[in-house]
Amino acid sequence: MKGRAPTADQKRFHDLLCREIGCIACAKEGIFTTWVSVHHIEGRTKPLAHWHVLPVCGPHHQDAGISGVPAIHPWKGRFEAKYGTQRDLLRECIEILLDRGCDVPEGALLVAGMERMVA
Repeated sequence: MKGRAPTADQKRFHDLLCREIGCIACAKEGIFTTWVSVHHIEGRTKPLAHWHVLPVCGPHHQDAGISGVPAIHPWKGRFEAKYGTQRDLLRECIEILLDRGCDVPEGALLVAGMERMVA
């Protein structure tokens, strides 16, 4: 697959999202699903693409034909209408991680437009 390989920090961020949050769409439905993959919001080839990611389960990532479960591919508009924009979901994921005391990498905070609070 074309694109830059994720750095070690980016891989750790992906693992943190998947482990701590699971599928963000399922989480908004009150379900904790850890069988997830990393969805690249803007593809894999743009600079910083591996920071613009969301943890989503298979049915929320690729259409599985399950009624009431809109998938990002190919139903991005339906998905965002139900759960919020992907950028807002990324910020929500990061806020959850910070609330849980997780160490969120600076790169993720930067792309989400969030600054680390200095004590």
